[in-house]
Parts: sequence; C-alpha cells; structure tokens
Amino acid sequence: MKFICLGYFKVEKWESMSEAERAARMEENFAYDDVLRKGGHIIGGEALVSPRNAATMRLKDGKVMVTDGPYAETKEQLGGLIILEAKDREQAIELMSKHPALRSCVFEIRARDESICQAFEARQRQQG
Repeated sequence: MKFICLGYFKVEKWESMSEAERAARMEENFAYDDVLRKGGHIIGGEALVSPRNAATMRLKDGKVMVTDGPYAETKEQLGGLIILEAKDREQAIELMSKHPALRSCVFEIRARDESICQAFEARQRQQG
C-alpha cells in the first residue's frame, strides 16, 4: 500500500534556528530517508518552500480567487511530503515513528486512494 506522509512544521521555529542547526537536522532526516529507501519504503517525496510563498485558489461566485499564503491559519504549515510503501497503516506509523523530523514537525499519514488513482492512471493510458 502507498501512504502519503505530510510533514507539518512551525515556520517561526525553523527560521529561528541557525544555518548550522538546520543543516544538522536535515542531515539526520536525509540519513533516515536513506534507511527507508534502502528498505524499499520510500517511493518519493518533496520538500516545499516556505508557506509564505504559497498561493491559495478557490472558486467564489464562478470566479477563481487567488490569495497569497497558505489556506490554513494555523501554527503549523505543510513543509513537505514522503510517499511511503508499507504493508498497512500500522507499518507506515512504525516506520515514520523513527523519523528524526518528529522532533520538530508533525506527520499526518494517509493511505493513497487506490480507486481514484487507478482511474486517473487508466485515463492517462487511454489518452496516450
């Protein structure tokens, strides 16, 4: 099964760290990502730029409205994601529970919606 692990962090806390502290944290994170990858668990992932650079879109009265910044007004913002292969939810939780990023962020783990993804992939194959 595929799981999407969304990592949320406090922007202000991250930005208050020195460059050396951030580099050390990222090296720890990358090292554990390598462990997951070697075990066949990481399929992909992406880090995101600051939520201050985000654009949020919504449809209002038939018009697309774009606002700067993230949609959520929360203390924690989405910082990145990992696409994880695990046999079930419990294994995904077990694998991510050892991730050093947990010291400074929160992970939301959600299974990929196989039926929608398969329908999308089939449509892409049909369109060539």
